[in-house]
Amino acid sequence: MTLPLQRVTLITLGVADLTRARAFYAALGWQAVDEIPGVSFFQMNGLALGLFGLADLAKDQGRPDAPLGTGAITLAQNFATPAEVDAAYAAALDAGAIPLKAPESVFWGGYSGYYADPDGHVWELAHNPYWPLNEDGSLTLPTTAP
Repeated sequence: MTLPLQRVTLITLGVADLTRARAFYAALGWQAVDEIPGVSFFQMNGLALGLFGLADLAKDQGRPDAPLGTGAITLAQNFATPAEVDAAYAAALDAGAIPLKAPESVFWGGYSGYYADPDGHVWELAHNPYWPLNEDGSLTLPTTAP
C-alpha cells in the first residue's frame, strides 16, 4: 500500500504553561475540541494543532531531560486581503502575542507581518496575491506548466 507522504496532520507546540497557551489561542477564537491531561487539541482546516506541556512532550519523545525550544520554524496563516491580515495581527496582539514585525508590503509582492505566541512560537500572517485561497480558506498551491 502506498501512502501519501506530502501531508501534515498534526502540529504540536511545546508550551511552558498549558493554561496560558490555551487562553491565548482561545482569545484568538480557536476552540479546543479534545483535551487529555497535559495536552489540548484544536481542529484546523484539514489538520490539528496540539498544545503539549514541555516536560510532558520531552518525556513523550523519549527524551525526558531534553531542553525543548521553539526551533527554527514559522507557522503561517494566509488571508484573502491585507485588511484581514491587519485584523488578525491586531487580534493576536490583543490576546497577548509578542509583536515581531507589523504587517507591511513585502519584496515578493505580498503583505505580511509576524508575531510570537506567549511561548515564542512564531506566526506569519500574510496575504499573497499569487496564491488565491479556496472558499474554505485552505490553500492549494497554483501549478505551473513545465
